[in-house]
Amino acid sequence: MPRMSHSSPQTLRVFEALLAEPARWRYGYDLSRETGLASGTLYPILMRLSGQQLLDTGWEASDEPGRPPRHTYRLTADGVELAAARLAAAAEKARGRAAFVPREA
Repeated sequence: MPRMSHSSPQTLRVFEALLAEPARWRYGYDLSRETGLASGTLYPILMRLSGQQLLDTGWEASDEPGRPPRHTYRLTADGVELAAARLAAAAEKARGRAAFVPREA
């Protein structure tokens, strides 16, 4: 059976972090620290979700002179809906695995 899209453990961690406060703009660095994902894993996920209109993206000017602007992310309405559905499906799948206890032979 093929894997459901947007259901990798890494993507689910990003969804969980963003869904905690879906209206809040988040920096990639903060998401990396919160999820424990390296930038080489996190940013491709963010780019893919953004390209599919599941994330809003923006730029925020730095308060410190000479620092470049920072990229920010937040879930779109469709992103919130999909994130909630994928996290619920993952939780249901985990409950199903926990309920299965093999009998001793």
